[in-house]
Amino acid sequence: MKGSTHRRCYCRDAETGKPLGKKCPKLTSRKHGSYSIRQELPPRADGIRRSFSRAGYESIKAAQADLDHIRALLGLADSDDSEGLDQIAELLEKVADEKAPLPDIEATRRRLSHGLDLTSRLTVGEWLDVWLAGKKGRQSAISRDESNIRVHLQPRIGHVRLDRLRVTHLSEMFEAIAEANVVIAEGNAVRRKAFEDLAQIAWKGREPRARRKAMKAAIAEMDPYRRIVGPATRQRVRSTLRAALNAAIAQQLITFNPAAHVELEAGRRPKALVWTEERILHWKRTGEKPSPVMVWTPEHTGLFLDHVAEDRLYALFHLVAFRGLRRGEACGQRWTDTNLDAGLLTVAKQLVVNGWEVYEDDPKTDAGARTIALDSDTVQSLTRHRAQQDKDRKEWESAWVETGRVFTRENGELLHPANVTRRFIELHEELGLPPIRLHDLRHGAATLAHAAGAGLKDIQEMLGHSSITITSDTYTSLLPEADLAIAEAAARLVPRARVASWDTGSEVDPQSEEAESPVPDGADQLGDPQTSGRRPPTQ
Repeated sequence: MKGSTHRRCYCRDAETGKPLGKKCPKLTSRKHGSYSIRQELPPRADGIRRSFSRAGYESIKAAQADLDHIRALLGLADSDDSEGLDQIAELLEKVADEKAPLPDIEATRRRLSHGLDLTSRLTVGEWLDVWLAGKKGRQSAISRDESNIRVHLQPRIGHVRLDRLRVTHLSEMFEAIAEANVVIAEGNAVRRKAFEDLAQIAWKGREPRARRKAMKAAIAEMDPYRRIVGPATRQRVRSTLRAALNAAIAQQLITFNPAAHVELEAGRRPKALVWTEERILHWKRTGEKPSPVMVWTPEHTGLFLDHVAEDRLYALFHLVAFRGLRRGEACGQRWTDTNLDAGLLTVAKQLVVNGWEVYEDDPKTDAGARTIALDSDTVQSLTRHRAQQDKDRKEWESAWVETGRVFTRENGELLHPANVTRRFIELHEELGLPPIRLHDLRHGAATLAHAAGAGLKDIQEMLGHSSITITSDTYTSLLPEADLAIAEAAARLVPRARVASWDTGSEVDPQSEEAESPVPDGADQLGDPQTSGRRPPTQ
């Protein structure tokens, strides 16, 4: 397409007042006037011609440089790419009208390749959409990023220009989330109080019925229960934004990642606690769990397994309770990866829930692909389960769905992990046991293994953790019995010259006859953990 540079001045004829243009006699001097450029642009769809013009250059060199720049921009699109050529032409028209600097060639190339609008400044929201559309990886991780973008990032910072995003924008965003948490908590409290008041109103009588009706109408007008955006969720929101901005840096759209520098409260993993008698009493009185992660005692686990011994999913619950498989790993376990003769189970696949859809995927981490030894009781339970599955296969005949899974529905179809969780809750509520999540059976397996003498490295490999820190910080709550044994053993390590008599408050000389009296029946001479070194409570 044609383009040119030329020199002109703005001198006018003294008599007529008309511009002299090229007839100005002073143009023979290179210092007189200025240079201009004109570049023809691709015509519009209706055939109307258009061009880029700009004047005021002090030298032919400066004018030629801008003309070459414009031609390089036009060369970003292939000659047969009518859409790309039209976008660049619209960009140059807008730059000419606004007398704005010419856009950077590489930045324009990247925006053109990403399908972004060239005539507007790229916003955070636009880039997040582009980044998410091209993201690869696990579907569950992509869904989490999509939720973070849709719920938190787009509404609060989506309008900000990408190249102008600063740490202050993100600090204000997270402060706004914290303020919204207060409003959500207050709304939840009001709704909860309304339901409590409703429960106190009698059912019979005209006046109580009218009050109940009015109360229900008021509740219907309230906001529904909403979840608080906790520290861990805020960390995940920042992680999504940081990954998207790192990708923008790699594409040279920006040079600084503010998400890497905003300060947030640490999202600590909750510590697993064992359901002791004191905690159970507190839960019964208040309905509050001491921790989001609670673990049954061995007695609780035994009661539950005895109660569900005839349930179709008994072997699954047994496997999770003793060998610590994740829910998705247990539901996705295949018979081809299960060697009952050798007592070995290889975790190679898992079932993942995305919304309500279930799909097969590899284990959560590389460490999740592991081989686990099975105890004899677990082997027996899986053997009985396989016999029952063979019986079901014969009964269903051609209607049987062969998935090759260890745990299936009655007709062989895949188990939905959410239904397994629902069944677990139903079963332990029937027994009246203190509440835990199905995943907490996995925590319990770690605790049992630890109490049985397994080291942290062994437990890490059993659970398939990528880091031993996760194992030590979250999964290994000591059982009270094991903790007491350790305390007693530690107390016996200190030699004492005199032993206090807690019955009389006096001291007994180890050399006296009283000190040499026989040890009570059932106690070890070296000190039974149940009797030795025990001090009475302070009065």
